[in-house]
Amino acid sequence: MSYKLLLGVCALLFCPEAVAIRQNNPGESSNVASKAFPPPANLRIVRELIYARYGERKLRLDLYLPPQKSKRPIPGIVVVRGGGWRQGDKEGFAFIAGYLAKSGFAAVCIEYRTSGEARFPAAVHDTKAAVRWLRANASRYGVDPQEIGAIGGSAGGHLVALLGTSHYVKELEGTGGNADASSRVQAVVAMAPVTDFRTISLDRAAEAFIGQPLQEQAEKWKAASPIVYVNQESAPILLIHSRIDKTVPYEQSVILQARYKEVGRHAELVTIADAEHAFWNSTRWFQEYMEQAVGFFRRTLQKAK
Repeated sequence: MSYKLLLGVCALLFCPEAVAIRQNNPGESSNVASKAFPPPANLRIVRELIYARYGERKLRLDLYLPPQKSKRPIPGIVVVRGGGWRQGDKEGFAFIAGYLAKSGFAAVCIEYRTSGEARFPAAVHDTKAAVRWLRANASRYGVDPQEIGAIGGSAGGHLVALLGTSHYVKELEGTGGNADASSRVQAVVAMAPVTDFRTISLDRAAEAFIGQPLQEQAEKWKAASPIVYVNQESAPILLIHSRIDKTVPYEQSVILQARYKEVGRHAELVTIADAEHAFWNSTRWFQEYMEQAVGFFRRTLQKAK
């Protein structure tokens, strides 16, 4: 870590004005948000669209559109689920895609290859293929190809952080999706993401995702870390993280914000004082922080044109 970055981390950790800390009522409900906030029945949903092929393997997504067609193209958001890179499906974050669609966005919930099927960088290739698919099909579904964002949580937060920082890295592009379209995104919301594998102690999920232990393949762990790729062209990012996260330490978001600031790029960090790791699954936090995400996408995507 550079001296400037270290100073930035220290400032963020000890200066109360450096981050927005939100305290919640401990007595609020912690029911599963996907049941409390299902996609509204009046959304226009197109399911099982194939966005990438690898031989006979087909990857699919579900597209969630607002109830009414807009007179102008609307922003599109790629929604990437969590699950430790090893489990889950495209329906897992349907409630998040539905919330974005009712807020005026076109949201695609994607499946991607898990670590049990293909190791890093396969999942990264898949998320980039999804962005290319959305951009290539933008006119068909009323999406503005210049206003593409991404949101994800946990493993999905890590993958969307890579989308926002590694658009120039050929090794992470892959061959899925429309080769003529760009995989670059204009805004990212990363919830509780891993940002530097070299500074975090994880269970076997991370090792299964990378494919080899850190001691044996340090360069591969470095290559999987979003913080490595941050430069003056990285997409604006909103990081949302609990200070007491026991799965992915809060400092992972702190160091990414510090790195963004070091290169002069826009990064916001919203800190939740007392949430569990996957706070988006709880009715206690879901709506408030989805509104944070919606507000961020509205502010940043319109500026991307």
